[in-house]
Amino acid sequence: MSGLTQFAEQTQFLRWFRSGLKRKKLKLSGKLEKDEISTRLTALLKTFQTDEFSEETILEETEVVRKQVYERKKA
Repeated sequence: MSGLTQFAEQTQFLRWFRSGLKRKKLKLSGKLEKDEISTRLTALLKTFQTDEFSEETILEETEVVRKQVYERKKA
């Protein structure tokens, strides 16, 4: 897609968006926000994906940290 075509489509979308009802705008904005969050979380998961640790190891370490936090709060 050429830059000019993309710009024209963006301009057309903005005109449509500005002319829409407030409720529709809010709904669309919410969907776009969820999509962006999903995209970012997926990228983050890919960044930290590893085969070095098993789920069992992660759960054990999580439990150790929870116990430490609990003991600190108790003290």
